[in-house]
Amino acid sequence: MSLYSLWGALEIGLIFGLVALGVLISFRILRFPDLTVDGSFPLGGACAAVLISQGVDPFISTFVAMCAGAFAGMITGWLNVRLKIMDLLASILMMTALYSINLRVMGRPNVPLINDDTVFTILQPSGWSDDYIFRPLLLVLIVIIAKLLLDWFFSTQKGLGMRATGSNPRMARAQGVATGGMILLGMAISNALVALAGALFAQSQGGADISMGIGTIVIGLAAVIVGESILPSRRLVWATLAVILGAILYRFFIALALNADFIGLQAQDLNLVTAVLVTIALVIPLLKKRKKAIRKS
Repeated sequence: MSLYSLWGALEIGLIFGLVALGVLISFRILRFPDLTVDGSFPLGGACAAVLISQGVDPFISTFVAMCAGAFAGMITGWLNVRLKIMDLLASILMMTALYSINLRVMGRPNVPLINDDTVFTILQPSGWSDDYIFRPLLLVLIVIIAKLLLDWFFSTQKGLGMRATGSNPRMARAQGVATGGMILLGMAISNALVALAGALFAQSQGGADISMGIGTIVIGLAAVIVGESILPSRRLVWATLAVILGAILYRFFIALALNADFIGLQAQDLNLVTAVLVTIALVIPLLKKRKKAIRKS
């Protein structure tokens, strides 16, 4: 595998590290099976691409994309909390609605960003010609900032209330925690991170496409599962680091599998490779438990 492919895998892995952080909030902290991310990821890309193509500042466009994703997540939470629709069904309904909304936002199936300024081109130093190296370095900084902010938030009173809501909602309500509000807030933060990833993905890849969100939830879950397998910990500080590393390793495994000539895989085998990697990640913890049980016996 070439050096260019390695940098590309790192770049995409870091972007999906933000998705993994969002999935961690919904699936692990809130215990909310959220499929909205398949719609909020392209929503972020669509909002950013449309605004940038119309001459809006890329940083403002990216912020608007995050707000749009947060609003989508809040709607999913509202369907569950206020209308009492089952969490999984509420997210499916929102994901389905977002497909049409994204088409409305873009006005067409895709919006190119070939000659438009993005956050990457604006922040890239004038003397730096290797943009394929600069983009991953900038994304490392963005992901680190997102991780540190999440670690700080979940150590505050509201963050602890959100964690309590996911762990034991009855006990949380007994302690005076507004569990409904915590779900709305958590879903907003989760999908804002996913939309941020979508906005950065569109700017990195040169445009937004209506199909760019297909399989996002699978990638996010794969990153979480792989991360928890290589760095198991109950501390949230390590959990956020684990899912980011999981996303990066996942993309490296994908790139390695698709670029290995002796395996013979092609681009259309991406979903197959994903399924195999997730299966392996799920089996590894079970094998570890069996080994421990055998040693004890």
